Amino acid sequence: MRLDELAAEVDAAQVLGDGSVAVTGLAYDSRRVGPGSLFFCVRGERADGHEFAPRAVAAGAAALVVERELEVEVAQLLVEDARAAMAPLAARFHGDPTARLPVVGVTGTNGKTTTAFLVREILERAGVRTGLLGTVKQVVGGSEEAVERTTPEAIDLQATFRRMLEAGDRACAMEVSSHAMSLHRADAIHWEVALFTNLTQDHLDFHADMEDYFLAKRKLFEAGPATAIVNVDDPYGRRLADEFECVTFSAEGAEADYGARDVTFDAAGARFAVVRGPMGRKVDSMATNRPIGGEVRVGMPGDFNVANALGAFAVAEAMGVAAAEAAAGLAAAARVPGRFEPIDEGQGFSVLVDYAHTPDSLENVLRAARRLTAGRLISVFGAGGDRDRDKRPQMGRAGAELSDLVVITSDNPRSEEPGAIVAEVVAGTEGAAAEVEVEVDRRAAIGLALGRAGAGDTVVIAGKGHEQGQEFEGGRKIPFDDREVAREELRKLGSPA
Repeated sequence: MRLDELAAEVDAAQVLGDGSVAVTGLAYDSRRVGPGSLFFCVRGERADGHEFAPRAVAAGAAALVVERELEVEVAQLLVEDARAAMAPLAARFHGDPTARLPVVGVTGTNGKTTTAFLVREILERAGVRTGLLGTVKQVVGGSEEAVERTTPEAIDLQATFRRMLEAGDRACAMEVSSHAMSLHRADAIHWEVALFTNLTQDHLDFHADMEDYFLAKRKLFEAGPATAIVNVDDPYGRRLADEFECVTFSAEGAEADYGARDVTFDAAGARFAVVRGPMGRKVDSMATNRPIGGEVRVGMPGDFNVANALGAFAVAEAMGVAAAEAAAGLAAAARVPGRFEPIDEGQGFSVLVDYAHTPDSLENVLRAARRLTAGRLISVFGAGGDRDRDKRPQMGRAGAELSDLVVITSDNPRSEEPGAIVAEVVAGTEGAAAEVEVEVDRRAAIGLALGRAGAGDTVVIAGKGHEQGQEFEGGRKIPFDDREVAREELRKLGSPA
């Protein structure tokens, strides 16, 4: 594709040099430049891509996307914001794949991964081959692939959409992070459905405050999805419902288009009926308060998972799936890795691993676990380094108020000193009735908690979920999977002395 053909996608873009030069690939990392590449000189927190332009040209770049004219021998596309230009140029280069691939975008603080997984399971069962982009993994044409971040950079994202189409996918369920919206990664996508789960404190190391965080999420709805679906149990969801034409859902009995009735929980998950009724604002009065789709089962307990399932159900109907088929898809859905995941090595107590790493998500998980616990509730958690510090004592408070025994440990300390982070979490436990233990070494902390558990107890290991590594200073990462470590420590407990 010619450079000047691509340039037409960006307002006020100016071609400097030969606009007829052929572009055969896109890159934002100079190490991935090849002959014919269009290299984006993106300014980041630590480096300015303009400084790597000579390296990109030496590697064969045919042209550059720049924010200021450079002294180089190749054509340049001068734009106001090189990062913002990535998405529209990548979409054009790859043939605008989401014009033919319906995309469901799921955003919010908690529940994105579970909801996206459930949406994909329902659509797949309904006969719609569906790709997945998210925190745990991505699935293209039925094949699982590893991920580096929740929402890839725009160049990688548009290339993946193209691969999905070529591999036979006919829809995509996608987690959409606030970082992605703020950094233009998710621009130039034709959204079929946008779904909002909730908004609670997180990422305030990146966003100025909660309002800034909300406005980043709001961009998904500003993008004009064919259908917008929001959780009105959440105050930010109610704001979106007031500002946009939305389909609404509520797991707590608020007025909404979809609600849950007759909710019960057990170790196998949740059961409930989906109703449209005095809650329903767009429903035939003859159907008032009548269950649709039969009994709904989902393999994860907790009110928050009922909300996730309701959201997925609403998405399915918006995508043309019949209610009964949507209910069947939820019942057949596999457990989401690292989300309320049980660990069973034959011990006489329950062990659950969950990704909960915010005060709200930790509280939700512990409340759900308490309902299933005859004995004591024991929790193991910490807080990540180089992230929002204000939530650390809040994590400690949530754990100590809802557990009988709290073991506070390290999570991903990154560049910070692990013990200092732990101390900030411990500060939030002051005055709570729970017994508090401190063990900075995460493996030792898990072993301690499991060793203190008895018959009828539940141990919740929270914070890392599906993650398979622990991050330390200087980018050092060691293998660490809470699920595998728990299994190993349980086997030690079961072994004769």
